[in-house]
Amino acid sequence: MLRANRPQTDPAKLSAHDRVYRSLRLQVMHGEMAPGQPLTLRGIGRAFGVSMTPAREAVQRLVAEGALTLSASGRVATPELGNERIEELASIRALLEPELGSRALPRAHAALIDRMEAINAANTEAVLRHDPVTYVRTNLEFHRTLYLRAQSPAMLAMVETIWLQLGPTMRALYARIRRNTPPPHHRQILAALKAGDEPGLRLALRADVTQGLRHLLA
Repeated sequence: MLRANRPQTDPAKLSAHDRVYRSLRLQVMHGEMAPGQPLTLRGIGRAFGVSMTPAREAVQRLVAEGALTLSASGRVATPELGNERIEELASIRALLEPELGSRALPRAHAALIDRMEAINAANTEAVLRHDPVTYVRTNLEFHRTLYLRAQSPAMLAMVETIWLQLGPTMRALYARIRRNTPPPHHRQILAALKAGDEPGLRLALRADVTQGLRHLLA
Protein backbone atom coordinates (compact mmCIF):
# COMPACT_ATOMS: atom_id res chain seq x y z
CA MET A 1 0.00 0.00 0.00
CA LEU A 2 1.29 3.43 -0.89
CA ARG A 3 1.94 5.80 1.97
CA ALA A 4 3.48 9.22 2.31
CA ASN A 5 6.71 8.73 4.27
CA ARG A 6 8.05 11.70 6.19
CA PRO A 7 10.94 13.04 4.05
CA GLN A 8 14.38 13.32 5.62
CA THR A 9 14.75 16.86 4.24
CA ASP A 10 12.67 19.82 5.43
CA PRO A 11 9.31 19.35 3.61
CA ALA A 12 9.11 23.09 2.97
CA LYS A 13 12.24 22.83 0.81
CA LEU A 14 10.96 19.96 -1.32
CA SER A 15 8.88 20.27 -4.45
CA ALA A 16 5.79 18.06 -4.69
CA HIS A 17 7.45 15.71 -7.15
CA ASP A 18 10.62 15.48 -5.03
CA ARG A 19 8.53 14.53 -2.01
CA VAL A 20 6.72 11.79 -3.94
CA TYR A 21 9.93 10.59 -5.58
CA ARG A 22 11.90 10.28 -2.34
CA SER A 23 9.12 8.51 -0.49
CA LEU A 24 8.36 6.04 -3.27
CA ARG A 25 12.07 5.40 -3.78
CA LEU A 26 12.52 4.37 -0.14
CA GLN A 27 9.40 2.19 -0.20
CA VAL A 28 10.67 0.29 -3.24
CA MET A 29 14.25 -0.01 -1.94
CA HIS A 30 13.13 -1.26 1.48
CA GLY A 31 10.79 -3.85 0.04
CA GLU A 32 7.59 -2.23 1.23
CA MET A 33 5.99 -3.20 -2.08
CA ALA A 34 5.72 -6.69 -3.51
CA PRO A 35 7.40 -7.65 -6.81
CA GLY A 36 5.24 -6.72 -9.78
CA GLN A 37 2.93 -4.51 -7.71
CA PRO A 38 1.09 -2.19 -10.12
CA LEU A 39 0.97 1.56 -9.53
CA THR A 40 -1.18 4.23 -11.12
CA LEU A 41 -0.61 7.96 -11.33
CA ARG A 42 -4.08 8.53 -9.93
CA GLY A 43 -3.36 6.26 -6.96
CA ILE A 44 -0.02 7.94 -6.29
CA GLY A 45 -1.65 11.35 -6.49
CA ARG A 46 -4.32 10.35 -3.96
CA ALA A 47 -1.78 8.79 -1.58
CA PHE A 48 0.42 11.88 -1.53
CA GLY A 49 -2.19 14.58 -2.05
CA VAL A 50 -0.63 15.82 -5.29
CA SER A 51 -1.78 16.33 -8.86
CA MET A 52 -1.00 14.02 -11.76
CA THR A 53 1.99 16.11 -12.92
CA PRO A 54 4.29 15.60 -9.89
CA ALA A 55 3.18 11.97 -9.69
CA ARG A 56 4.16 11.47 -13.35
CA GLU A 57 7.51 13.24 -12.87
CA ALA A 58 8.34 11.07 -9.85
CA VAL A 59 7.44 7.89 -11.72
CA GLN A 60 9.56 8.90 -14.71
CA ARG A 61 12.60 9.38 -12.46
CA LEU A 62 12.04 6.03 -10.75
CA VAL A 63 11.62 4.22 -14.07
CA ALA A 64 14.93 5.73 -15.22
CA GLU A 65 16.61 4.38 -12.07
CA GLY A 66 15.15 0.90 -12.45
CA ALA A 67 13.03 1.24 -9.30
CA LEU A 68 9.86 0.86 -11.39
CA THR A 69 9.16 -0.72 -14.77
CA LEU A 70 7.08 0.76 -17.58
CA SER A 71 5.56 -1.60 -20.13
CA ALA A 72 4.80 -0.79 -23.76
CA SER A 73 1.14 -0.49 -22.78
CA GLY A 74 1.98 2.11 -20.12
CA ARG A 75 1.63 -0.19 -17.08
CA VAL A 76 3.82 0.89 -14.16
CA ALA A 77 4.92 -1.70 -11.61
CA THR A 78 7.70 -2.65 -9.22
CA PRO A 79 10.41 -4.94 -10.69
CA GLU A 80 9.87 -8.69 -10.94
CA LEU A 81 13.23 -10.45 -11.12
CA GLY A 82 14.09 -13.97 -12.17
CA ASN A 83 16.93 -15.98 -10.68
CA GLU A 84 19.38 -15.08 -13.45
CA ARG A 85 18.77 -11.36 -12.98
CA ILE A 86 19.13 -11.69 -9.20
CA GLU A 87 22.45 -13.51 -9.66
CA GLU A 88 23.62 -10.78 -12.04
CA LEU A 89 22.77 -7.99 -9.60
CA ALA A 90 24.41 -9.88 -6.74
CA SER A 91 27.58 -10.16 -8.84
CA ILE A 92 27.60 -6.40 -9.42
CA ARG A 93 27.17 -5.82 -5.69
CA ALA A 94 30.10 -8.17 -5.06
CA LEU A 95 32.30 -6.00 -7.27
CA LEU A 96 31.28 -2.58 -5.96
CA GLU A 97 30.54 -3.03 -2.27
CA PRO A 98 33.89 -4.49 -1.17
CA GLU A 99 35.56 -1.52 -2.89
CA LEU A 100 33.31 0.91 -1.03
CA GLY A 101 34.09 -0.86 2.24
CA SER A 102 37.81 -0.70 1.53
CA ARG A 103 37.60 3.03 0.89
CA ALA A 104 35.57 3.53 4.07
CA LEU A 105 37.92 1.54 6.32
CA PRO A 106 40.44 4.37 7.01
CA ARG A 107 37.54 6.52 8.26
CA ALA A 108 35.84 3.79 10.33
CA HIS A 109 36.02 5.40 13.77
CA ALA A 110 34.59 3.91 16.97
CA ALA A 111 31.33 5.90 16.78
CA LEU A 112 30.65 4.53 13.30
CA ILE A 113 31.19 0.95 14.45
CA ASP A 114 28.91 1.54 17.46
CA ARG A 115 26.22 2.84 15.11
CA MET A 116 26.58 -0.19 12.84
CA GLU A 117 26.35 -2.55 15.83
CA ALA A 118 23.10 -0.89 16.88
CA ILE A 119 21.69 -1.26 13.37
CA ASN A 120 22.77 -4.90 13.31
CA ALA A 121 20.94 -5.51 16.59
CA ALA A 122 17.76 -4.12 15.01
CA ASN A 123 18.41 -6.32 11.97
CA THR A 124 18.67 -9.40 14.22
CA GLU A 125 15.42 -8.49 15.98
CA ALA A 126 13.70 -8.23 12.59
CA VAL A 127 14.82 -11.78 11.77
CA LEU A 128 13.48 -13.09 15.06
CA ARG A 129 10.15 -11.31 14.48
CA HIS A 130 9.95 -12.61 10.89
CA ASP A 131 9.65 -9.01 9.68
CA PRO A 132 11.06 -8.98 6.12
CA VAL A 133 10.50 -5.27 5.46
CA THR A 134 12.39 -4.19 8.57
CA TYR A 135 15.04 -6.79 7.78
CA VAL A 136 15.65 -5.36 4.30
CA ARG A 137 15.60 -1.77 5.59
CA THR A 138 18.07 -2.38 8.44
CA ASN A 139 20.29 -4.54 6.24
CA LEU A 140 20.66 -1.75 3.70
CA GLU A 141 21.06 0.84 6.47
CA PHE A 142 23.94 -1.22 7.90
CA HIS A 143 25.74 -1.21 4.56
CA ARG A 144 24.94 2.38 3.65
CA THR A 145 26.20 3.68 7.01
CA LEU A 146 29.59 2.17 6.21
CA TYR A 147 29.68 3.15 2.55
CA LEU A 148 28.96 6.81 3.27
CA ARG A 149 32.39 6.93 4.92
CA ALA A 150 33.99 5.97 1.60
CA GLN A 151 33.21 9.45 0.26
CA SER A 152 32.60 7.94 -3.19
CA PRO A 153 29.17 9.29 -4.13
CA ALA A 154 29.17 8.05 -7.73
CA MET A 155 29.94 4.50 -6.68
CA LEU A 156 27.36 4.60 -3.88
CA ALA A 157 24.75 5.87 -6.34
CA MET A 158 25.40 2.83 -8.55
CA VAL A 159 25.01 0.49 -5.58
CA GLU A 160 21.75 2.15 -4.56
CA THR A 161 20.43 1.61 -8.09
CA ILE A 162 21.05 -2.12 -7.59
CA TRP A 163 19.31 -2.01 -4.20
CA LEU A 164 16.33 -0.34 -5.81
CA GLN A 165 15.93 -3.13 -8.33
CA LEU A 166 16.34 -5.82 -5.65
CA GLY A 167 14.14 -4.32 -2.91
CA PRO A 168 10.75 -5.93 -3.67
CA THR A 169 12.33 -9.28 -4.54
CA MET A 170 14.45 -9.31 -1.38
CA ARG A 171 11.33 -8.70 0.70
CA ALA A 172 9.52 -11.60 -1.01
CA LEU A 173 12.48 -13.98 -0.64
CA TYR A 174 13.03 -13.30 3.05
CA ALA A 175 9.31 -13.61 3.75
CA ARG A 176 9.27 -16.99 2.01
CA ILE A 177 12.09 -18.71 3.89
CA ARG A 178 11.07 -17.59 7.41
CA ARG A 179 14.61 -17.86 8.76
CA ASN A 180 15.22 -17.87 12.54
CA THR A 181 18.87 -16.84 12.68
CA PRO A 182 20.55 -13.74 11.24
CA PRO A 183 23.25 -14.12 8.58
CA PRO A 184 26.74 -14.31 10.13
CA HIS A 185 28.47 -11.90 7.76
CA HIS A 186 27.55 -8.66 9.52
CA ARG A 187 29.49 -9.82 12.59
CA GLN A 188 32.47 -10.59 10.36
CA ILE A 189 32.23 -7.12 8.77
CA LEU A 190 32.23 -5.50 12.20
CA ALA A 191 35.18 -7.62 13.38
CA ALA A 192 37.19 -6.65 10.29
CA LEU A 193 36.43 -2.97 10.86
CA LYS A 194 37.56 -3.16 14.47
CA ALA A 195 40.77 -4.93 13.45
CA GLY A 196 41.48 -2.64 10.50
CA ASP A 197 41.58 -5.81 8.37
CA GLU A 198 41.06 -4.66 4.77
CA PRO A 199 41.27 -8.11 3.10
CA GLY A 200 38.96 -9.54 5.75
CA LEU A 201 36.50 -6.71 5.25
CA ARG A 202 36.43 -7.24 1.50
CA LEU A 203 35.88 -10.98 1.96
CA ALA A 204 33.07 -10.49 4.50
CA LEU A 205 31.28 -7.94 2.34
CA ARG A 206 31.55 -10.13 -0.77
CA ALA A 207 30.19 -13.12 1.15
CA ASP A 208 27.36 -11.08 2.61
CA VAL A 209 26.05 -9.85 -0.75
CA THR A 210 26.49 -13.10 -2.69
CA GLN A 211 26.11 -16.10 -0.40
CA GLY A 212 23.02 -14.68 1.26
CA LEU A 213 21.15 -14.32 -2.01
CA ARG A 214 22.32 -17.65 -3.33
CA HIS A 215 21.16 -19.32 -0.13
CA LEU A 216 17.75 -17.72 -0.57
CA LEU A 217 17.51 -18.92 -4.17
CA ALA A 218 18.56 -22.49 -3.32
